[in-house]
Amino acid sequence: MSIVVKKPGLLTTVQDKGRTGFQKFGIIASGAMDRYALRAANVLVENEEHEAALEITLVGPTLTFEEDALIAICGADLSPTIDKQPLPMWRAVFVRGGTTLSFGPAKHGTRAYLAVAGGYDIPEVMNSRSTYLRAGIGGYEGRALKANDQLYIRKAEQQEKLEALRQRAGERPFYEATLPLFRYIRPSYEMNPLIRVVKGMQADSFEQESIDAFYREPFKVLPQSDRMGFRLAGPPLRLKHKEQLLSEAVTFGSIQVPSDGNPIVLMADRQTTGGYHKIAQVITVDLPVMAQLNLGAEVRFKEVSLEEAQLLLLEQELNFEQLKQGVRLYNKGMI
Repeated sequence: MSIVVKKPGLLTTVQDKGRTGFQKFGIIASGAMDRYALRAANVLVENEEHEAALEITLVGPTLTFEEDALIAICGADLSPTIDKQPLPMWRAVFVRGGTTLSFGPAKHGTRAYLAVAGGYDIPEVMNSRSTYLRAGIGGYEGRALKANDQLYIRKAEQQEKLEALRQRAGERPFYEATLPLFRYIRPSYEMNPLIRVVKGMQADSFEQESIDAFYREPFKVLPQSDRMGFRLAGPPLRLKHKEQLLSEAVTFGSIQVPSDGNPIVLMADRQTTGGYHKIAQVITVDLPVMAQLNLGAEVRFKEVSLEEAQLLLLEQELNFEQLKQGVRLYNKGMI
């Protein structure tokens, strides 16, 4: 069972939850930029929630399914179609063998995630299938997909379910196998969002005027942004006194400010340590929103307490547990 890449798109890579436990050796975590979308897509097709999926950036690939498959696409709306028919997102969809998945214009967001029941048959490198492009490790030969690549799929356990879906689909190229996710448990991918942050380790080292500007003024995402970090342009952020820091650990969403005063939000392919002052840290529940920003987008920041950030994460995880339970019940015909 496999998927053949007809066109690779702008940047299509294999990503999972990331390569954890190796940063002490200088190996970056990598992984999906929007981990919520990755998890949701996997749950919908009854995979383990951190299974590897395809991360599709802005301009999607063209993929042909050689055999029947159960898939889900979550994250950015890149106008997916099966044999030129619009394909619904945020739900499991049965697709017939021989059909072709294509993408059109980006309606909102920048990264979509394609999960397939059974998962992609790709070897793990340091306990992860994530692609780290700069080092050429993980994923599909350590690189982005190219035309004529063939992605093999591990055999799914739901063969009886696939047969039932095949019969329901009739002659149609695809069949919606589950209800869509409720909107209230999906991230809100706004073009110019308000991103919540907690106070950074060195926030008190900045001039009060700079701190006020950080929370008052918008910052624009620059073209130099990538999976390593989003470079922002806005009012320059200045330190009270020039001082050197010893390098220390950084994490997904750390907002560093180099000497030019323009902040950098560290993302999935961030380095393991950094020596710039950190003015703030994006809270976990808003990382998916940050990850979906396009170049030129404007973002504003709002400070929240650590307690509020933790409560928001707890609420999100409770909603996600309800999603998993709902999928299980639906698939058993109980709802």
